[in-house]
Amino acid sequence: MDLEKPPARQQQHQAPEGCLAIAIRVPVRIVVLVLVVPVRMAWDALVVAGRFLNDTVLRPVGRALLWLGRAVFVWPFVALWRYVVVPVAKGLAWLGNVLLVIPLVWLYRYVLTPVGHACAWVARGIGAGLTWLYARVLTPIGHAVLWVLKGLGAVLTAIGLGVFGAVAWLVRYLLVVPALWLYEWVLTPVGHAVAWCAKGVAWLVSTVVTGIGIALYWIVRVLLVLPALGLYRWVLTPVGRMLAVVGREIWDALGHAWRIAGHISLAVGRFLANVFRWTFVEPVRWVYRTVLTPVGHVVRDAVLRPVAEAARSVGRATRQALASARESVRQARADFRRMLFGESREREAVPAREPRGRETRTLGSSTTALTKD
Repeated sequence: MDLEKPPARQQQHQAPEGCLAIAIRVPVRIVVLVLVVPVRMAWDALVVAGRFLNDTVLRPVGRALLWLGRAVFVWPFVALWRYVVVPVAKGLAWLGNVLLVIPLVWLYRYVLTPVGHACAWVARGIGAGLTWLYARVLTPIGHAVLWVLKGLGAVLTAIGLGVFGAVAWLVRYLLVVPALWLYEWVLTPVGHAVAWCAKGVAWLVSTVVTGIGIALYWIVRVLLVLPALGLYRWVLTPVGRMLAVVGREIWDALGHAWRIAGHISLAVGRFLANVFRWTFVEPVRWVYRTVLTPVGHVVRDAVLRPVAEAARSVGRATRQALASARESVRQARADFRRMLFGESREREAVPAREPRGRETRTLGSSTTALTKD
């Protein structure tokens, strides 16, 4: 009996099951379900606790540690780089430019460049002298020496060819011809005889080895291979098939039990959530809605608003008193200044060149006295 009915296509293509699988399936699934339900409920409880811990503790602590790490390690180094290292580097760069680059450029431009030009001119003069020496002196001497060497080479070549011919004739008739005769009439027959004997010995050895190999093959086959084949075919294969059926049923039972345990765990979690809601959340909500909210409204209307209005009126009176005090101080300072230095002369009014009203210049009007209508 399956806990979940497979689709129709899977039923059509599924292979027929034996009586062993059907007999094993129900007890295995019952036992596995009893064992898996507590594990699944504990797993779901750990998942919920982990999520709650991550949302309430680990994430805020991680953010605080991140901010603390930035404040301790990042921001001081950024400030050090921005306000210490960069200005010091710019100062060192300017100092290096003034103390090294500019003197080196001046030395290259006004010392090394003229010296280099003078050295190049001297080198060109020496090269021209060496070219004249090679063309006018060394070349004729070299041609004469080469002609003498060619004559000596021709004489030495003729002498060497004669000596080589004599040595070659002596080597041929004293070494090559006797060695060839020895190879054809002595070594070749001996080699043929040795090769024939080696072939016979090799055939004999191969025959003996082949017989021993065939005997060992049949011994190993009869004593080891055939019993092992019978053990594999008649013992291990049925046991393996039975274990495969049992393992497949246990795996399917684990899958079904895990899914059923998930549904059971979900139902238990919803039940506990409803119990927590009706025993703690709803009473707290009712107390907040029916008791604390009206009390808060009464406190706000009867106490907080009058206190805030009184504080605002006191603030307005204080600001008006401070404004009047500042105005009195300013007037007293002005009277003291007039008493010490007298009345200040008013500036003469300068006629404005632009119109002060809202009217603007147009093509049909003007602000000058000569063109004004």
